[in-house]
Amino acid sequence: MTLRARLTLVAAGVVAFVVALASLTTYFVMRHELQSQLNNSLRNEVHAVQLHPGAYSGVEDFGGNSIEIIDQDGNVLAASFHVTPDARVLAVAAGLSRGFYRDITAHNQAQQVFHLRELVLPELFTPGAVIAYKNLQEINRPLERLRLILILVSLGAIGLAAAGGALVSRATLAPVRRLTAAAERIAKTGEPSERVPEGGRDELARLGASFNTMLASLEESLETQRRFVADASHELRTPLTSLQTNIDVLRGDIALEPDQRRRLLDDLHRESQEMRTLIGGLLELALGGAQVEKHAFQLDEVVEEALDRARARFPEISWETPRLDPTVVDGYRDRMERAVWNLLENAGKWSGDGSSVEVSLEGGELQVRDHGPGFAEQDRPLVFDRFYRSAAARAMPGAGLGLAIVREVAEAHGGTVTADNAGDGGAVVRLSLNGAARS
Repeated sequence: MTLRARLTLVAAGVVAFVVALASLTTYFVMRHELQSQLNNSLRNEVHAVQLHPGAYSGVEDFGGNSIEIIDQDGNVLAASFHVTPDARVLAVAAGLSRGFYRDITAHNQAQQVFHLRELVLPELFTPGAVIAYKNLQEINRPLERLRLILILVSLGAIGLAAAGGALVSRATLAPVRRLTAAAERIAKTGEPSERVPEGGRDELARLGASFNTMLASLEESLETQRRFVADASHELRTPLTSLQTNIDVLRGDIALEPDQRRRLLDDLHRESQEMRTLIGGLLELALGGAQVEKHAFQLDEVVEEALDRARARFPEISWETPRLDPTVVDGYRDRMERAVWNLLENAGKWSGDGSSVEVSLEGGELQVRDHGPGFAEQDRPLVFDRFYRSAAARAMPGAGLGLAIVREVAEAHGGTVTADNAGDGGAVVRLSLNGAARS
């Protein structure tokens, strides 16, 4: 069953319940009122006979209140309509019971059946009873007409409620239908550039806005993926071409001197190392969203291990550690090791022989400060972008992924990374982990 049909049924059901409750209340209130009027009429008639029994003619029309007077033995003294008294009536006539109302069925001489309202009260001055009868048709007919009217009104109200519920649900679910149609078209075409109309301030309007936000994020993600694939293909093409050229030379018929062959093999080794580094960086970026379970690790230990590696890789540089506070991080140790190494390697590449690099860890923030040329102002906003390489960096090995990986790792830990220039020269890169780190 569709949501629209369910909403229509709910609206019709609620109205049906309310109308039925109101109709039943109206019917029973009206029946009680008519019965009260009938009882009052019978009581007034009986009281009149009790006060003036000698004035009773005994020929009252049956269309009004019919009267019957009996003595204590049940003998009829006067009657406009006779019903044989039963034990309950005789008990009242004998003074053994109080008066009462009841509904009875009686027959006349023509064997016609009458449904009557009966009131039995004792005589006031002599033993006996006065009995008054009223034909129940006087209230049954109005009640039958009232029942018919209430049924017709209820059915009409339910029908109108169903029609109104269908219209309201159609109008209310129009944004949902647009969202569904847009989702189906996007699933069919694979292009999330479409947007649904937004308007209003209700929940469905917010749903439309959220849907558009999701589409924008999806479109941006797909565009980032396409750009990543294109950039990766471009970056891989250059070392692959160089590798292929050197391999073709080695496999060719040209005789090579030992020094030439050694240079070619050294080039192949260097290019294969660059390919390995590039592919590792691409995998790191591509799998950045596929997180594993977080574990606590000592960030200061990771920094010390990276420093040992940096000292071996750049022995001509002095690696200083003014402060390394014990710091525990809830996150991904392998990815953090790569990010820390990328920061140290980047500082080492831009530092000249005999210069120094200061590495400090304090308050959950890792700071790496070198004494190289620093960042050019036009490059500083772009240094964390994938594959970005400044004009000065293009002469160095690398693919422009190191600092991009640092940013990915920082964001995966809920932190940030910034790049600035020191006041007395050199670059300062700060990796802040905020709430992910603790002492």
